[in-house]
Amino acid sequence: MPAGGPYPALTAVPPPPAPAERWRPARVDPVAGTEFGLVQYSVPPIASGLATGALIAGIASILVSTLVFCFGLSGASEGWGGWVGGAFALLAVLAGGGAIAVGLVGMRQIRRSGESGRVRFTGRGRAIAGISCGGVGAGLALLALVLTLLLQFS
Repeated sequence: MPAGGPYPALTAVPPPPAPAERWRPARVDPVAGTEFGLVQYSVPPIASGLATGALIAGIASILVSTLVFCFGLSGASEGWGGWVGGAFALLAVLAGGGAIAVGLVGMRQIRRSGESGRVRFTGRGRAIAGISCGGVGAGLALLALVLTLLLQFS
């Protein structure tokens, strides 16, 4: 058995450095009649999760709308393309509508943030992209469904 016991010698690990840029005082207000002060720290901006979710849902609605077109074309001659395309169109429209709704709520969250002492959210472009992708995905799904039904019943 080694001299230090059954375990190897442990070396001291230094603690991680404190993030100085995160906890920077924005202003210090003295409290009248005392030697104390009130410190307000600057809060770094945070990316809006709602805006990111809207973008993800919008992209998903575009991807599902391509399935509407693919299944609709491949099954139009056998008669099942409209049913399968309709199911995926419903999913794409729901995802697109959800992207639009969550994107609008995210833009509202971003617009209202940043007041004194509140967290500032970023991601306005992401929210706009999510709203746009959601609308395009829902529109493409409905257009692909109409084309599928026209091919199936003609």
